[in-house]
Amino acid sequence: MSTPENRPVFLTGSGSCAEIVINAPARRNALSMSMWAALPVLVRTVDADSAAKALIIHGGDVGHFAAGVDISEFETIYSDEANTRETTAIISDAMSAIENCSKPVIAAVEGSCFGAGVALAVACDIRMASPEASFGLPPAKLGIVYPPADLRRLVRLVGPSNAKHMLFSARRFSADEAHALGLVNEVARDGSVIEAARKTVQEIAANSSWSVKALKEMVRDVQNDASDEALLKYMVDGAAGEDFREGYRAFLEKRKAAFPSG
Repeated sequence: MSTPENRPVFLTGSGSCAEIVINAPARRNALSMSMWAALPVLVRTVDADSAAKALIIHGGDVGHFAAGVDISEFETIYSDEANTRETTAIISDAMSAIENCSKPVIAAVEGSCFGAGVALAVACDIRMASPEASFGLPPAKLGIVYPPADLRRLVRLVGPSNAKHMLFSARRFSADEAHALGLVNEVARDGSVIEAARKTVQEIAANSSWSVKALKEMVRDVQNDASDEALLKYMVDGAAGEDFREGYRAFLEKRKAAFPSG
């Protein structure tokens, strides 16, 4: 994977850990439309990389995760109904690509995480934050609303009451407050949040890739009210798989498993 650090968003990492870096320091990592359009391509590249076991999205050395959509483009991208619909579709494609990535996706949040930056983090599977990170949903301050798919993900994650609290007040929440609301899974207090996320990727990579992928699909199916019979199919397939045999044999033999799925 190349590391073109001069680009505003790029793919880096090696081995089991792929990383998408948001790199727009002059805008506190606010994403332009060209950056939003680039994200699905980068995610698909990770999806196709058999060596990558998980993806981290972070702000690199900028010190911020993402300050939302680049407000300097608002006059153009929200100028009329057609542009508003096109803008929403481009950003939605990026969020959907992240949500539907077959690999676990971790948001490693430092500094500012506002507006569409929060939506970007919510589209990830896991959210980790530095103690200094701050979160906010300011659409009510701008006279706009949250896009439908982003709102559904937020409500599903933190519940309707907490979502209303964040959206109606448009206030900033600290990392600890975000953790209490269920927005953040973990506040990384020992060193860099990016390093903490990389450690989590190592933990994921040590497990069965088949199981991790199937579990991600199962959680999505549960959220979509799949039947128990449909969910049981994963269990049946797993029990017939080589990863399961390697897993329980390694446990009995007190050794590290070498899963066929990688």
